[in-house]
Amino acid sequence: MKTSKLYQAGQPSRLDSIVSAAVSLQSMAHRHPRRISAAVLAVLAGSAMTAFGVAPLTNLPPAPAPIVTQINEQLQPPELQSQLQQLETQTLSLFRSDVTRSADTVDSLLQRLGVHDAEASQFIRRDPVAGTLLQGRTGKSVKAVVEDGQLKQLVVRGPAASQGDFDTHFTRLTIERDAASGTLRVKQETVPLEASTQLGSGVIRSSLFAAADDARIPDGVTNQIAEIFGNEIDFRRELRKGDAFSVLYEAHLADGEPVTWGVSHGRVLAARFINKGDTHDAVWFQEAGRKGAYFDLNGRSTTRAFLASPLAFSRVTSGFAMRFHPVHKTMRAHLGVDFGAPTGTPVRSVGEGVVTFSGWQNGYGNVVHVEHSGGRSTVYAHLSRIDARRGQRIEQGQTLGAVGATGWATGPHLHFEFKFAGKQVDPMKVARASESLQLSPQSLARFRTMAVSVAQRLDRADAVQTAGLPTGSRFE
Repeated sequence: MKTSKLYQAGQPSRLDSIVSAAVSLQSMAHRHPRRISAAVLAVLAGSAMTAFGVAPLTNLPPAPAPIVTQINEQLQPPELQSQLQQLETQTLSLFRSDVTRSADTVDSLLQRLGVHDAEASQFIRRDPVAGTLLQGRTGKSVKAVVEDGQLKQLVVRGPAASQGDFDTHFTRLTIERDAASGTLRVKQETVPLEASTQLGSGVIRSSLFAAADDARIPDGVTNQIAEIFGNEIDFRRELRKGDAFSVLYEAHLADGEPVTWGVSHGRVLAARFINKGDTHDAVWFQEAGRKGAYFDLNGRSTTRAFLASPLAFSRVTSGFAMRFHPVHKTMRAHLGVDFGAPTGTPVRSVGEGVVTFSGWQNGYGNVVHVEHSGGRSTVYAHLSRIDARRGQRIEQGQTLGAVGATGWATGPHLHFEFKFAGKQVDPMKVARASESLQLSPQSLARFRTMAVSVAQRLDRADAVQTAGLPTGSRFE
């Protein structure tokens, strides 16, 4: 056969396999005709159902072509040539800046500033004015203009030499190389600080001071916040996590740059504190011929006749109640409030009055008594020093002395008493119930106009908090 050429001997061909299968199917059909018929019907039915399910997909209309709109517009390129020519006429002055540190020497400071100038280093050491660069308070702002390692100009800004000018002026020290002769010269001057306003906000997580630190708000401003709202909020017992505050305050700049050597700041101009869901507002306002004070947005005074505390901000170590006396070792009524604070902390009068006693008095140690209006008086005991004399007229907030541990005291603290008709009463309750200042009708109209603008600025701070920006944002 011809087919024998297509395979090797001894191997079955593909044709033989097909023939063999056909014979087998024919034999099975004769033996099981019904089973074969059923299988064929099932295959045909499945094919029909598949066709029924797929056919509709093949009849879908084609997708519409996307609409493409082409816009042609002529653009006028900016005039860059004149700007480039102007830039070529400008000189670019680069400088490095840093702050002085406690471990600084002249060489270490100049090295950080990129100055490799032996002549400049010797000049600073030998000149008595230039040598004040590293004297006094650290944290001075230093700016150096350098060319190929040689010092061209060094400007140092620091606190004013006079303590009385600390919050109003700063010292500018300038060391400069003369362009013609190449010699170094120095100039020192006292310059007024520039006033600007800062708007800060924060949310209480643990304490007021921690939140203010996160907001980079100076401690002095935080003290004022506690002072302003001290008669309405007990910051030792009523502060809650989630309470929020906003504050508009005066900030000081030296040549347009932030003060780096201390906490120089001005007055709080306005503040808002949200405590336990209640909103407290305060705006600074000074009526003609009267002392300035804080008022809410309706013109009601938040400044009362008596401050809530004789210390700017501290912790109460013993309240107005029964207690175990640490010296006498017995249960006794504590007819005052003890404020824990380091020795030397300033103690101030909570209200206007006249000093009726100033000196040493038994267990009180160094003590000052102040007589106020309406049969009221206050006592400030255990002082380390006394800054008021008998018969002296005292203003609210005026310093009377400093915290100490004289008399019957086991540690530095202030014992404070408030008396009405000679009998001790709870100082905290008296402060909240004391009378407040009232604005005249003419000043009230002017105040309300100003308060609208201030409220809008505080609303901005609230909006920042609501938007979820980082707590403690500072902006203006």
